[in-house]
Amino acid sequence: MANIMIADDSDAIRLVLTDILLIDEHTIVGEARDGAEAVELFSQLTPDLLLLDLAMPKKDGLTVVKEIIAKYPTAKIILITASDDQKIIQNVLSCGASSYISKPFDFTNVLKTISDILAK
Repeated sequence: MANIMIADDSDAIRLVLTDILLIDEHTIVGEARDGAEAVELFSQLTPDLLLLDLAMPKKDGLTVVKEIIAKYPTAKIILITASDDQKIIQNVLSCGASSYISKPFDFTNVLKTISDILAK
């Protein structure tokens, strides 16, 4: 399966995502609690996929996407957001995020989105 990194400032969300990922036997290679840590850890770990919260301290998801894609243009990033603002979501996607998952999310949708992005 895939090496996946999770970046979310919520301990509870990181725990739920970890549980979901383990269902498909993915490996969680790292966790970041803020955007600055996400960029740094991504560079160190170069995971197959990054699950990235949009609203985080230090650097928001949009900034993280821009910085990672600038250095790793083929990076696979799935945005996780509670926002239903399509303008913001489309902006992040146009900057290089591969897809997005809306909160609250369900296991099936998360696993399908991850599978679809990893297959590309």
